[in-house]
Amino acid sequence: MPDIHHRTVDANGVQLHLAEQGSGPLVLFCHGFPETWWSWRHQLTALAEAGYHAVAVDMRGYGESERPSAIDQYTLFHLVGDMVGVLDALGEPQAVIVGHDWGAPVAWHAALMRPDRFRAVAGLSVPYRPRGRNRPTTVMPRTDDAMFYQLYFQAPGVAEAELQRDVAASMRAILTGGFDGRDPTAIPGMVRDGGGFLDGMRVGPEMPAWLSPRELGAFTASFEASGFAGGLNWYRNIDRNWELLAPFAGAPVTVPALYMAGDKDLVVRFPGMMKAIENLKRDVPQLRETFLLPGCGHWTQQERATEVNEALIRFLASL
Repeated sequence: MPDIHHRTVDANGVQLHLAEQGSGPLVLFCHGFPETWWSWRHQLTALAEAGYHAVAVDMRGYGESERPSAIDQYTLFHLVGDMVGVLDALGEPQAVIVGHDWGAPVAWHAALMRPDRFRAVAGLSVPYRPRGRNRPTTVMPRTDDAMFYQLYFQAPGVAEAELQRDVAASMRAILTGGFDGRDPTAIPGMVRDGGGFLDGMRVGPEMPAWLSPRELGAFTASFEASGFAGGLNWYRNIDRNWELLAPFAGAPVTVPALYMAGDKDLVVRFPGMMKAIENLKRDVPQLRETFLLPGCGHWTQQERATEVNEALIRFLASL
């Protein structure tokens, strides 16, 4: 993509790779797991053409960005600090921040902690969830023979070994497959004892229209080079995040906000997620719009790039 420019900046003491396009007010994009800046490729061009400086980050632990080895270097405080560091490196006092999947909590908490630097926020797939009363891993689903995938991710080295065994197959399964949703009453995202994260995936014989083999290859090449440990370490700080966020218990996100997700996104079916979406206006009082994209799965901005771009540009114009 020749119009996209790349550079590496020192942000919050780590080297972060940026992909950027356009000029104007800054819009900062945060990806999730397992992705890279590449998941925002459609948004960079669309927002640049609409008059914005669009910047997508390889988040800490991913792609061409630095990957600290210590697990405790991947808390939400580190990740929000990275985004503040990116603004400082770019010489920008403020930005609108947009996040998808794990990038959404980063975006929400950036707006929560530093509304002076992040003047508005958009979250895709994952809504803002205020700090709960219980340590998160203690309330994640577990049955006699299975556990929630985020519990499976907790043991260092286990998920890495599974996902890195065949990176191309892993990425195709994650991006184009999905946990079997034929039983609407089943808890999504469960990993059977003795099994792996990919075991519950179903992958069709053909690629979906929104993801070409070349585009999938870009993700595969990135994770073949970086491995998965950095991204998995985000999950290993879920309880630590809960501890650190105690001072923010009950605090609302006060900046203008947008939330969107696919109605086929299994994240929406996670325990407690629909309640969080229903209560979002209470926790984010300046929420401008909430909507579900019909027929869209988890990879929101890639599956439905046109609708996402239109919604983001409309939201940005309203600011």
